[in-house]
Amino acid sequence: MAEQQHSAAEHGRRTFEELVAEGAAVPTEGWDFSWFEGRATEARPSWGYARSMAGRLAGATAALDLQTGGGEVLDFALGAAAPKAPTLTVATEGWPPNVAQATARLSPRGVAVVASPQDAPLPFADAAFDLVVSRHPVNPSWPEIVRVLEPGGTYFAQHVGPRSAFELVEHFLGPLSPEISANRHPDRERADAEAAGLEIVDLRAERLRMEFHDIGAVVHFLRKVVWMVPGFTVEAYEPRLRALHERIESEGPFIAHSTRHLFDARKPKSCSDGTQA
Repeated sequence: MAEQQHSAAEHGRRTFEELVAEGAAVPTEGWDFSWFEGRATEARPSWGYARSMAGRLAGATAALDLQTGGGEVLDFALGAAAPKAPTLTVATEGWPPNVAQATARLSPRGVAVVASPQDAPLPFADAAFDLVVSRHPVNPSWPEIVRVLEPGGTYFAQHVGPRSAFELVEHFLGPLSPEISANRHPDRERADAEAAGLEIVDLRAERLRMEFHDIGAVVHFLRKVVWMVPGFTVEAYEPRLRALHERIESEGPFIAHSTRHLFDARKPKSCSDGTQA
């Protein structure tokens, strides 16, 4: 979400119904979070993923961006990597509105956007890429990532960590089970990546402050990040939304915390048959 630049006081003067209606009307395609400016904030990880991705792209020959969303992060990174961008860059995306948006954004850069469900096998040949990147993949398929990487290739990604924004999630769903809370834990993902054949070069995690200044921002966030409160609608959660609106009005911004971890992993140069690449 955008860093706050303006006071949210003007939003506080508006009624619950007005704020909710506005949050429910904003388009949700892509991963542009500029609408939140002045209404919600989220601290950024210290490693600066988009710029770090640009550095990796500048050293790659063939790159794949998994679950690119609307292509916003890849577009920025390729621009920052120019003129040393990879000779071949491909992106995948599974949600049709995002596929259209990513195609329009990335095709001028020569990037092919492939419509591919996030849980389907990747439609690429073995060892096709020396770099695979992804920002916030839903559920990384480690065997497929290893398959499409060439020996010595790199997986460089920023993942959503465990219990991300759970203060907000549990306001709507109540306390969640320990098993759900452990989902996306970096130690678990490290083990899965290593089991698939990757070597972990670096793995860093951070917990980051989020602030929601009005209920309209909460509504838009939950509509945009649909896995936070599955099946969220204003009608289904109106009592909880109204309670949170009253809390923000009386106490100030609602505070939550996102979690992120940076994955830097390498496919070994030794091939499966024991030879060297």
